[in-house]
Amino acid sequence: MSRLLHRPFGTHGKVHQITPDMAGWRYVGFGLYRLRAGETAAEATGGREVILVMVEGKARLRAAGRDWGELGQRMDVFERTPPHCLYVPNDQQWQAEAVTDCVIAVCSAPGHGGHEARRIGPDAITLTERGTGTNTRYINNIAMEDQDYCDSLLVTEVFTPAGHWSSYPSHRHDEDDFPRITYLEETYYHRLKPADGWAVQRVYTDDGSLDETMAVRNGDVTCVPKGHHPCGAPHGFELYYLNVMAGPRRKW
Repeated sequence: MSRLLHRPFGTHGKVHQITPDMAGWRYVGFGLYRLRAGETAAEATGGREVILVMVEGKARLRAAGRDWGELGQRMDVFERTPPHCLYVPNDQQWQAEAVTDCVIAVCSAPGHGGHEARRIGPDAITLTERGTGTNTRYINNIAMEDQDYCDSLLVTEVFTPAGHWSSYPSHRHDEDDFPRITYLEETYYHRLKPADGWAVQRVYTDDGSLDETMAVRNGDVTCVPKGHHPCGAPHGFELYYLNVMAGPRRKW
């Protein structure tokens, strides 16, 4: 199996934990909890900022000394409705108590104390069509560069219809030469409909020093340290991914 492909640990509890050290890079971290109603999860952010994304289900959240109440609305990610999210700065703590069975993504990157805790979405997140033909996909931008919510993080959701491509045409974010190109590490958390489906992600550099083609299954995470990184959804399988990016500057 490719070193860039991470299967979930299981079906319950914390099923993903990708740290910069594990990924062999400097910025992006990703974790995922699958909780049953009544269960809790809690973490300290340390030197990292975090966006908690309610991928599915509902939970009561406390963070940065505040009770943020119940977050979450969609019970199936493929409803394509805007997600409820919470930004938590570095050097804080957060806790979630599941109101229903839920899936909570923990997106992290270096924090510099430049932003306060805040709710993100569902207001101001609008499903947007991008691309043409079989390159058409649908985007929920959670925290991209035009939204001054974070110190480092860039986070978005992408829905790719069956038979379509996304993260396409092929492009890369592996040089810190702004404005020509920016350096961004990336993780993709993949979901498939139906759940027994599969999709393809290729990660490759122009010189061929990295060339991986991965069959991704429901719940997998892929890492993109450099190179081009297109995703393809075969006929009959709809693809969702939560994309987390960060680098030395918050520019996409």
